[in-house]
Amino acid sequence: MAAITRFSKPSAFSHIRRCLYSSSAAAAVTNESSADVISSFGNYKITRRDPSERNVQWVFLGCPGVGKGTYASRLSNLLGVPHIATGDLVREELAASGPLSKQLTEIVNQGKLVSDEIIISLLAKRLEAGEAKGESGFILDGFPRTINQAEILKDVTDIDLVVNLRLPESVLVEKCLGRRICGQCGKNFNVASINVKGQNGSPGISMAPLLPPPHCTSKLVTRADDTEEVVKERLRIYNEKSQPLEDYYRNQGKLMEFDLPGGIPESWPKLLEVLNLDDYEERQSVAA
Repeated sequence: MAAITRFSKPSAFSHIRRCLYSSSAAAAVTNESSADVISSFGNYKITRRDPSERNVQWVFLGCPGVGKGTYASRLSNLLGVPHIATGDLVREELAASGPLSKQLTEIVNQGKLVSDEIIISLLAKRLEAGEAKGESGFILDGFPRTINQAEILKDVTDIDLVVNLRLPESVLVEKCLGRRICGQCGKNFNVASINVKGQNGSPGISMAPLLPPPHCTSKLVTRADDTEEVVKERLRIYNEKSQPLEDYYRNQGKLMEFDLPGGIPESWPKLLEVLNLDDYEERQSVAA
């Protein structure tokens, strides 16, 4: 299997243009007299802008441990859009004071799942605050996770493209089991050295370890839930829930599947190429 599924550079660019055109057409049908359409959710109002008048609005999907946050963060910096992870929004709200913070504290303390409505409310609040500050576009990290969340999100704002990062399960397990955290500084590292040979026409996968500096080496700890049994169960649950969501976006022509060929050095240039952003990164470097 090729490292990039279904998309070479020209077709990826055409795919993205089709996504943007579809969103633009939908906005035009909703309100032909204006490019800006107000979408309200609860007490929050998000402006739906024509894609030609704003930056990208993308979603990153992928199994736990695949590296969504890393690649979403890099693209966020490159494109000048916020990288929004709903887990961070929940943690920020828990640290604040107010009715929702108290409600979330009760939910977390009882070991319950945060409802879709609360998650979307936090996201809508974040998007509205960003819009007030002049932000244009965003990259959502690992959200939505279900079709129900995707449907609610659709009522809040438009999504142009969904990037689904993929790695074989064996690689994901090895990668997760190699994760380490410095007990003193809190930084994340990975001691796994992954080298998978290509088979049946599929390319090999190589990922170098992310080793800690000498002063962190003796302080490394492993997350309690990073056991093979727990990791495999997390992957099973994710795959079970993600397939309908992938089909949901695939049927809309918005899903782009990207098989990571290795670690960041190998995968980052390929991801930029398939997104037609490799020249963009060079222009940004020259401008800087």
